[in-house]
Amino acid sequence: MCRACLERLPRGHVELEARGLCVSGIHDAGRNDRSGRSIGKRPHRLNAPKRSGETNGKKSTNVHIITSIRNAFVPIHRAGYPFIAVFFGVSIILGLFWQPLFWLGLILTAWCAYFFRDPERVTPVADHLVVSPADGTVSLVGHVAPPSELGLGAEPMLRVSIFMNVFNCHVNRAPMRGRIARILYREGEFKNAELDKASEVNERNAMVIETTQGEIGVVQIAGFIARRIVCWGQVEDRIEAGERFGLIRFGSRLDVYLPGSVKPRVAEGQTAIAGETIIAEFGDHLRSWPARRD
Repeated sequence: MCRACLERLPRGHVELEARGLCVSGIHDAGRNDRSGRSIGKRPHRLNAPKRSGETNGKKSTNVHIITSIRNAFVPIHRAGYPFIAVFFGVSIILGLFWQPLFWLGLILTAWCAYFFRDPERVTPVADHLVVSPADGTVSLVGHVAPPSELGLGAEPMLRVSIFMNVFNCHVNRAPMRGRIARILYREGEFKNAELDKASEVNERNAMVIETTQGEIGVVQIAGFIARRIVCWGQVEDRIEAGERFGLIRFGSRLDVYLPGSVKPRVAEGQTAIAGETIIAEFGDHLRSWPARRD
């Protein structure tokens, strides 16, 4: 009960007092309605506690806002930190000479951070499924002899090629689970990685993985702009499907060579997502899927 009403509260109002209401009208003194008549006494609640739901609701809303903001920013792979720092530093230096150059450099810095993004992926895990090792466009699907350095023989194997442009995520992921049997690096040229002959003449890093379906080959191919292939995997390492194993800078291609009765599950021109898109499936009684452009 408020102090202003304590002295004037009649005994008959004890019941209202017990319910936490003030009926003395002290707080309404001097208030008139539009016609000038005095407003009568009106009970009001004293020190009404806030509902717990209101407080929890505000906290819940704040949590949702923070979560939404956090989800809007894609994680950056640590391999990109030095490049982002260099881009930003050059932007500051250029801005000292001419301010528009700073803003241009800032745009390029943002692009560099975008290039090295490393989003989480949800990978379907099954020994008969092959997931895409890279983000990009499926450029080639067909049976060809694998490169000799893979040691997979001369018999044609299903090859699925995925071309990555400078706007794709360039973190590479394992297409299947297994043991890394061999890793071989070969120097070469830097032609357009989208060309078929790039798998033979371009600089590349080849990795052979022993799986339950046999040995498969994964080849990172440098492109016209890409000049650096990074492979974090080591021989004898166990690797899971969708696990990160490498990175190519800036614009390149990945080839996957698959043996046996495997059926492609993508078509040329299709967009693939690393670690999520199923590009092929093993099985003796599977049929190929048709595809169409629209």
